[in-house]
Amino acid sequence: MQLRILSRVNQYGTTTANTEGPLEQDGTMRPAVRVSVIVPHYRDLSALRICLEKLSKQTLPRDEFEIVVADNGSPEHEELRSIVEGKARLVVVGERGAGLARNGGVAVANGEILAFIDSDCQAEPQWLAEGVKALSSYDFVGGRVRVLVDDLTRMTPTEAFERVFAFDFKSYVTRKGFAGAGNLFCPHELFQRVGGYRTVVSEDVDWSRRARAAGYRIGYAPQAVVGHPARRTWRDLLAKWRRINAEMYHLADDRSAGALWWFLRSLLLPASALAHSPRVIFSRELRGLDQRIGALAVLYRLRLWRFGDSLRLMLGSAGR
Repeated sequence: MQLRILSRVNQYGTTTANTEGPLEQDGTMRPAVRVSVIVPHYRDLSALRICLEKLSKQTLPRDEFEIVVADNGSPEHEELRSIVEGKARLVVVGERGAGLARNGGVAVANGEILAFIDSDCQAEPQWLAEGVKALSSYDFVGGRVRVLVDDLTRMTPTEAFERVFAFDFKSYVTRKGFAGAGNLFCPHELFQRVGGYRTVVSEDVDWSRRARAAGYRIGYAPQAVVGHPARRTWRDLLAKWRRINAEMYHLADDRSAGALWWFLRSLLLPASALAHSPRVIFSRELRGLDQRIGALAVLYRLRLWRFGDSLRLMLGSAGR
């Protein structure tokens, strides 16, 4: 049964939703479940199909969790409904952006616990059970993300780079203090207290900072694993980092002395490629000299691009 979300978003991105139509065919409320899995989606039907298939194979009993697909208004609506039907609840969120889609999904979720996963991720069978288990030790947790490639022996340079550097959720949680929104578990009540995801800024960093500032403890759940396909081309990698750079800049702009911090960070980016080269050289994720050379080339090229783009963002802001 589709629910269309007509929502209002506050300063923290929390969505207050009105729904068209009953929650059930007979108008009754849906029964509470233990976990609500929130899946934001926009025009990636093949990946969503795989995501839902993997979620159907969880070791957590199926009657203990629901799946909510929060769609950002994909035009392929009939095909989307056919993919979701019988596997998940479908809601349509009017505001664009993955963070606001997540907020819209939470607005209709019934679970005591929220489990966030992206539509292009593939959950391993123990994902839900292990993420829920980790909440007995922490207030909110981030799981592990494995970088997936089709052929480990024939990786593109971009894939080789991503195998080494992409989605290092352990570092995000234990060193940087945030949990990526593509593999995050928290109590529903905690999410409501912290507020939803905001737009423009790096939403998962921002949300985790607000949660920690409110006194909630973050933890890492290495057994709660999802897979994410590696970017194959430089163009795809650049699109990812253009978005991340802009979001991180807006987040820095919110901080006291954020402009100075951003400038100093930008200056260090080229040198950071040299510092991170040993990770490529000694990585167990790569096979052979060709893959290491390719990953190193992407590392240096990307850090130089990020240096230039970081200065462009700063100068563009100063000119306004």
